[in-house]
Amino acid sequence: MVTAAVVPANFSLEDFMRNPPEKMEWVDGELVEKNGVTLKHSKIQLRLGSDWRDYMISSGQGGEAYTDVPCRTNKQGRRPDVAYITPELLEQYGEFETLPQSFPLVAEIVSPTDLGEDIFLKAREYLDSGCLEVWLVFPESRWIIVITQTQALMLTTGEVISTQTVLPGFNVAVDELLA
Repeated sequence: MVTAAVVPANFSLEDFMRNPPEKMEWVDGELVEKNGVTLKHSKIQLRLGSDWRDYMISSGQGGEAYTDVPCRTNKQGRRPDVAYITPELLEQYGEFETLPQSFPLVAEIVSPTDLGEDIFLKAREYLDSGCLEVWLVFPESRWIIVITQTQALMLTTGEVISTQTVLPGFNVAVDELLA
């Protein structure tokens, strides 16, 4: 038996912050279901989240890595596919239901149903809300774009992708991540 969350019609951003419904974002005044997730999307999401987590532990940098965790941007309630939070922000916010700002490092794995302009607007939204680095992962075309406040890098098969400002020293081969 499948049950659906019952959400009131006047669900606000503050409601989202207190009790974010699973697999939903609060966008432009309404709840929007995150859809279009494929098997490949899920595999990359788990792989990248595990890689970030393993690296933060082995490097001693600490923090925490998450998948599908809610956060607030300046305008919306979002759920990045993969997110990393620094030890300093963990100490500042402690246990949170929804992080009241963007995570410092986020990745969005682009689904076949995503529109290009929407993905780049979401990246800008994260960067305008406290995020320092956004990874946009395009599984089908095998491109990964890393965006910071000052640069954008585009990598593809045969190349190695590295974090630019958050989780220093982390890198992974694009082919390995997208395999």
